[in-house]
Amino acid sequence: MTIRLHNTLGREKQDFVPQDPSRVTLYVCGPTVYNYAHIGNARPAVVFDVLFRLLRRTYGEDAVVYARNITDVEDKIIARALEEGTPIPEITNKYADIYNADLAGLNVLPPTIEPWATKNIDRMVEITQTLVDKGYAYTAPSGVFFDVAKMDDYGKLSGRNIEDNEAGARVAVSDEKRNPADFALWKFAKEGEPEAAIWDSPWGRGRPGWHIECSAMIASHLGTTIDIHAGGIDLQFPHHENEIAQSECAHGAPMARFWLHNGFLDMEGEKMSKSLGNVKLVHDLLEQWPGEVLRMALLSGHYRAPLDWTRDLLEQAKTTLGRIYGALQRVWEADGGTANDTAVVKALSDDLNTPIALAELSRLASEAHQAADADDTARMAQARADLLAAGQMLGLLRQSPEEWAHGGSDDEIARIDALVQARVDARQAKNFAEADRIRDELAKEGIEIMDGPQGSTWRRN
Repeated sequence: MTIRLHNTLGREKQDFVPQDPSRVTLYVCGPTVYNYAHIGNARPAVVFDVLFRLLRRTYGEDAVVYARNITDVEDKIIARALEEGTPIPEITNKYADIYNADLAGLNVLPPTIEPWATKNIDRMVEITQTLVDKGYAYTAPSGVFFDVAKMDDYGKLSGRNIEDNEAGARVAVSDEKRNPADFALWKFAKEGEPEAAIWDSPWGRGRPGWHIECSAMIASHLGTTIDIHAGGIDLQFPHHENEIAQSECAHGAPMARFWLHNGFLDMEGEKMSKSLGNVKLVHDLLEQWPGEVLRMALLSGHYRAPLDWTRDLLEQAKTTLGRIYGALQRVWEADGGTANDTAVVKALSDDLNTPIALAELSRLASEAHQAADADDTARMAQARADLLAAGQMLGLLRQSPEEWAHGGSDDEIARIDALVQARVDARQAKNFAEADRIRDELAKEGIEIMDGPQGSTWRRN
C-alpha cells in the first residue's frame, strides 16, 4: 500500500518512495534535556512513533533506521547548571532518563539510534569548517556565523524570504552580524561558563550553535540525504530552515526528501506557556491518567492540525478506550485468528490519518461485540486478532483487558482484591453492614464491584 505524506517542502501530499527500501531513514528532533517535558513536547514523539510503526510494517522492522536526538549542550542547559551549581552531565543524564521513561509510559517505541550532541562535536566542527572554506560562513567577535545571503534559496521550507525575517523575530540580533537572520554555527566561550560546555576549535574555544547539532548528528548516523525529517511546526523556522541551509551548502545535496510537521497543542483554547501557568508536564499527567489515554488523546486529531488539550478530551479518550477494552474482554479467550488490519493501515498511509484509524478501531470493537453476541468462535478469534493488530499500529491495547480494568500497581491491585474478598466473606457470614461498608469504601475510590454467578469481580470507573 502506497504511503502518502504531506511534505512541508512541497506543500502537498506526495507518494513516499524511500531512496533505499532496505534502509529507510527517519529523523525526529528530540528534547533539550534540562527540565521535564510538557505534553506539547510529547505530541511529535507520539505522532511520529505511529509513522515509525507504519514504516516498519511496510518495509520491515530491520529496514527502518529512526534517530531521535538528545540535545545535551545548549544555552538553557548551561544556565540551569550555573543557577543550581550542578554539573551539566548530572542534569542532562537525569532529564534524558526521565524523558525516555515518560515516553515509554506513552507506549512510544525507542528509536533505532539516540545520538547525543556532545558525542558529535567533531562532526559539527568539520561541517562548520567546510562552510567557512566554501565562503558560506564568517567569523565575528562572538563566534562563527552562517551568512544566509550566500544561499540563493534560503527560506524555501518556511516560505520566508530574507527580507521577511524581521530583526528580533526568533533570531538573535547583533551588530556583528551581516544580516539579522545570520545564525551561529560556533559560539565562543564566555567567562564563567562550565568547562563541560567548552570544546577546542580552529576558531577558538566554545560550543556549537543549536542548529548545527542536528545537521551533524543526521550526517553522522543517517547520511547526507535522508528520507524523512520530522518535528513540531514551531521548529520549521528557524531551526529546520537553518538545518537545511548549513547541511545543503556543506554537502551539496538535499538534506531531506520529506519534511513533516505536527501542529501546536493548546491548553483550553490558549497557547501553553509558563506565563499563563498552563504548562502540563508528561510526568505529572502520567500520575493522573493511564498512558494509553494520553496517547489516544494526542492521536485524536490529525497531526498537522492544532489540538486543544482539555479535560473533556481526556475523559472522552478514557471512555472510548474503556469501551474498546470491554469489547476485547468479550473475545479475549478466542485465540487463533489471523489479523486483517488493512483499514487501519489504509488510514495511516493517507498522511497518518489517526482520527480515521481510531474510528476503525471502534468499528472493530463493535464487530467483537457482535461476534460475542452470536457466540461465533471463529468470528470472535478474528475480532480479537484484528483489534490487537490495529492497536499495535496505533500503540494502543498494550494491556490485557483485566489489566486495563484493574489498573494500578501490583500492591494496589492486591489491596483491592483483598477488600473484595473481605466483602465476599462478610456477605457469606451475613454481615451485610460490613459488606456494604467495604463496597462504599471502594466506590469512593472509583472501584465498581460486580457480583455474578462465578463470583465477584471489580473494575475502575
